[in-house]
Amino acid sequence: MAQASSKSWKKIFDDYNIHQHIFEKEPFHISANQIKTACQKFKKTGEKEVRILCTQTKREDRPNIFKEKQLFLLPIKNGHYCIVKGEGYVDVPNIDKEVILYKSKLSFDLDTSQVGQSEMQHLDYAYASSLIKPFTDDDSLVLTIRGRKYTEKPFEFFVNNQKVQVRGVQTEVDAGYEGKDKVVLIEAKNIKANNVIIRQMYYPFKKWKQETQKQIINLFFQKIEDTYSIWQFEFEDEKDYNSVKLKKAIKFKIKLILLFVRKFRLKRVRKMKFDREKIKHFTDYWFIVT
Repeated sequence: MAQASSKSWKKIFDDYNIHQHIFEKEPFHISANQIKTACQKFKKTGEKEVRILCTQTKREDRPNIFKEKQLFLLPIKNGHYCIVKGEGYVDVPNIDKEVILYKSKLSFDLDTSQVGQSEMQHLDYAYASSLIKPFTDDDSLVLTIRGRKYTEKPFEFFVNNQKVQVRGVQTEVDAGYEGKDKVVLIEAKNIKANNVIIRQMYYPFKKWKQETQKQIINLFFQKIEDTYSIWQFEFEDEKDYNSVKLKKAIKFKIKLILLFVRKFRLKRVRKMKFDREKIKHFTDYWFIVT
């Protein structure tokens, strides 16, 4: 994506003389219509589609001219963006600690959770297993937020000394949980991510900070193979885009505990001792005498 958009963004910079803009003083504002006009003669979708050109989720996704000038892109209004100089991304570090074996609170398997590989699906399974509650130390959490929400109230913040004003932009979380005293917002990935644009956590943080007096907690969630990794980030200064800091990070593997009624348990367990195929099939499960 970055290579395809580099040619387009060079033309955008040339057409609107952005090369001469003093980014240390203020961001450069640009509209979707301006981007579309500058790129209308390109043939490939990735070189002219505004949505694709403005998707820069990771540092590597930025076009070359953004990398060279240390720039990143932020939406500020529906159909409007600003190009900002500074660090727009936060590292998602490897978790070197030993994986914690977490005992699922489920007493039965979820067949439907095994169909597909979506981010929400993995997140839903982690929640159904009650993994999110102990990580946040809040047993009262319930699912209340999902998908896209617009920021109806304007807000402003700073990147270095540059003021950015936002009004009516779309925010999105993969899941949001509310408890008695806190709201937990989660950005989820089902692929390895070494960094992520801060906006994906910061804009929902600002949105829900306006809607509730409860504590806002931002989590970054990732499932790779059978390992669930969770990072908790916090903003030390809610008006400073770059005040994001990693608070804690833990890796888990979820083990399902199957409960058997006594009158069926002995017969089934004894039978499994002599049935290698069934023993192999159930190696991922633990059994508890009830």
